[in-house]
Amino acid sequence: MSVAESNSLQKHLQHYFGFSRFKGQQEEIIQNLLNQRDTFVLMPTGGGKSLCYQLPALLQEGTAIVISPLIALMKNQVDAMRGYSSVEGVAHFLNSSLSKTQIAAVKDDILSGKTKILYVAPESLTKEENMLFLRGVKISFYAVDEAHCISEWGHDFRPEYRRIRPIIEQIGRAPIIALTATATPKVQNDIQKNLDMLNAEVFKSSFNRPNLYYEVRPKIEIEKEIIKFVKGNPGKSGIIYCLSRKKVEELTETLVINGIKALAYHAGMDSSTRSGNQDKFLMEDVEVIVATIAFGMGIDKPDVRYVMHYDVPKSLEGYYQETGRAGRDGGEGVCIAFYSYKDIQKLEKFMQNKPVAEQEIGRQLLLETVSFAESSVCRRRNLLHYFGEVYEEENCESCDNCLHPKTQIDGEEYMYNALTVIQGVNEKFKAEHIANILTGKLNASIKTYKHHKTDFFGIGAEKDTRFWNAVLRHALIYELVIKDIDNYGLLKLSNKGKKFLKEPFSVMISQDHNYEEMEDEKSKGPGSVGGAADPELFAMLKDLRKKISKQKDLPPFVIFQDPSLEDMAIQYPITKEELQNIAGVGPGKATKYGAPFLELIKAYVEEKEIERPQDMVVKSVVNKSGNKVFIIQNIDRKVPLPDIAEAKGFDFDELLTEIEAIVNSGTKINITYYIDEILDEDHQEEVYQYFSEAKTESIADALTALGEDEYSEEDIRLMRIKFISEMGH
Repeated sequence: MSVAESNSLQKHLQHYFGFSRFKGQQEEIIQNLLNQRDTFVLMPTGGGKSLCYQLPALLQEGTAIVISPLIALMKNQVDAMRGYSSVEGVAHFLNSSLSKTQIAAVKDDILSGKTKILYVAPESLTKEENMLFLRGVKISFYAVDEAHCISEWGHDFRPEYRRIRPIIEQIGRAPIIALTATATPKVQNDIQKNLDMLNAEVFKSSFNRPNLYYEVRPKIEIEKEIIKFVKGNPGKSGIIYCLSRKKVEELTETLVINGIKALAYHAGMDSSTRSGNQDKFLMEDVEVIVATIAFGMGIDKPDVRYVMHYDVPKSLEGYYQETGRAGRDGGEGVCIAFYSYKDIQKLEKFMQNKPVAEQEIGRQLLLETVSFAESSVCRRRNLLHYFGEVYEEENCESCDNCLHPKTQIDGEEYMYNALTVIQGVNEKFKAEHIANILTGKLNASIKTYKHHKTDFFGIGAEKDTRFWNAVLRHALIYELVIKDIDNYGLLKLSNKGKKFLKEPFSVMISQDHNYEEMEDEKSKGPGSVGGAADPELFAMLKDLRKKISKQKDLPPFVIFQDPSLEDMAIQYPITKEELQNIAGVGPGKATKYGAPFLELIKAYVEEKEIERPQDMVVKSVVNKSGNKVFIIQNIDRKVPLPDIAEAKGFDFDELLTEIEAIVNSGTKINITYYIDEILDEDHQEEVYQYFSEAKTESIADALTALGEDEYSEEDIRLMRIKFISEMGH
């Protein structure tokens, strides 16, 4: 590029957009397009992709066609362009939201030469009437925005994007500029092949965003974690992404009831509500937008200070693009993702009925996400490597793994044992079953297949099932094992795994990244991890519970379980409403047993002059979830429990957890009709008698006392539900 050309472009930049200089490779990209060359732009969010087609469109004769996937994005971009120009019709969009009169006005502006940029959705481009119209228009170039939508390997594949090139051929050739913020080398090649632009000039910016901090947290008491973070960052704008519309609605409601200015955004809302909520976020009338992944594509808000993922993203590309909406001005950008392997398993279930090719792609993308979440390697290095970029620094000093390194162990022997068992059962079982064989856990399934009689039963008994599940996840990450999603998630050895059994090698396992274990520990109660409960108050509450249990001739855990007492010793509730926010306490229990506990806590707080942490009490939404009502109604109708689980998309363990929460919080239900089908009267009586005399509610203690040969964990849990429901209410 000559000095004269450069000076001319900078003058136009100053004139139209008010910027004194270009960012990164913008100038070279624009000049390449002005030279009528096909152009491929790979530039992270915040790098200034839009300018790469906006400025050359203003400088050339004719109209530039910008193909964009989102109506909300089009409106945002058109409004921005009109703000830069004195010509009212300089930019337009053509999509299904316009009336016939509005469409006619748009076409008039294009034919008159006023319109330099026309935004269209690919669906609108394929309409015969629009194609006929555009054939008679002088087109300066085509810009394919969010070009990763072309690729099946991209994180937001849209089949209609793959028809763009044939449509361009029908309308009339012109240079093409394809732009995306995220594309692995594989996706990049797919885009260029599909658009028939393999000879395009490629401009690839670094994917490193030095101002962003990356962290992955276990998905434990997530609402409390989010509320604490948002309240700790008052006045800052943030986006929280959820995978489902239902979760978006629920979380928004929870944030609002806890005093946070939040709005929802998802495709199920009408367009006026969506755009209204988006505008309120841009105008800073609200602090937080809770959204599905569609929100934020091209939204020009430079000061989003944090992006949180309530659910683990389906792909690393999606994660990178969504986190890229933080700190676009170069300022602070905190990116926190909440991770649970159970979420991965749910996503796998959703893939079961999809075509095999789509399953293969989805499986690989999920595997990369698991690897990122559970890895102890620098998050930044991990992300950049995924996009084909080398990060040289040893420590980025801006991610959780670099600031708080995780302990790693050599898992060669553990991996060898795990793969031996998978091979030994002929690759016909899921991870849970394999883990039970390794630990020597005898249950009905193990006995049915006689796996307790094999040589390898219990070879990993020194570790628990949580540990072995982590080893099996690492086997997937190291690609030693393949999960057959279409066939019930059975584990099979890969060729690499078969070679490992012949010639084992060192594999590192991140010990402190056992999220499953952390989740299970946390679920035992708020005080069980970190010991935040007031020990003196906790002891006093236990003494009071013991006294009341003797008066009422009930086991102590029927009144309030330990996790509830621990939470009381953290939150210091002094009203009935506050008591209902305590873990495992609902209106029933608060009414029946709450008064003496509230009196004790109130007196204790006053005597010790304790400042109660009310900001930490997460107010729950009344009837927040339809699950409780649905479950109770179906149990009243005596619907088999497995059918209830299937209707809600739960596995049986999840359903039992929901029922336990319902009963523990004080609602009485009757599941005798189901228990009668699986346990005879004598066995029911034996378990019932055990819990009548038991000092704890522990399932493990009950199995030890009653015999694992006689009962399964499910049997004991069902009987404990029956006992607490009948005796405690």
